[in-house]
Amino acid sequence: MKKPFVVGIAGGSASGKSTLSYELEKKLESYTLKTFHMDEYFKKREDRPYSEAPIVKKMYVDDNHPLTMDLPQLEHDLSKAMEQDYDIIIIEGLLTLWDNAIYEKLDLKLFVDCKSDERIVRRLRRNMTYGLTFDEISGVYLDMVRYRHDEYVEPTKWKADFILNGSIPSSKATEVLIGYITSCCDLADK
Repeated sequence: MKKPFVVGIAGGSASGKSTLSYELEKKLESYTLKTFHMDEYFKKREDRPYSEAPIVKKMYVDDNHPLTMDLPQLEHDLSKAMEQDYDIIIIEGLLTLWDNAIYEKLDLKLFVDCKSDERIVRRLRRNMTYGLTFDEISGVYLDMVRYRHDEYVEPTKWKADFILNGSIPSSKATEVLIGYITSCCDLADK
């Protein structure tokens, strides 16, 4: 059995990771594909760590800390999927390039880069549709999320094979990625 081609997509909150993941899924639909979204591996709320905001000292459930997700379970599920008959596996999430056990399994490492001001606006729009208020969303972002981004997400940008523009997604960049991924899959079939 051939090994699936594993694509990892990282980037900040609301940078465009899921959008890129869905775009790749759509363009690669002729292949047997499995996608992992790291957000599906959040621990139960009561099992997530609490952290004190660096400046305001307010306590928050820290949803941007590695301990808030069951990364060992994700790595286990990824390993099992790699033993199955998939052509391509995509894994996307904040910490995709941070976790070494996951990182070592990636054949292609992508980072979706987007300025923080644009990411906060996107996060506001998205999270307000979930019923959260402007103050709730902006408060946690300004008090915690941006610090965790600097600590855990931003440094992984330099571990990526390619850094993509999350502000203005490029159809040309997507075409190049699709061409590269499909050529690697087609070579593996030979």
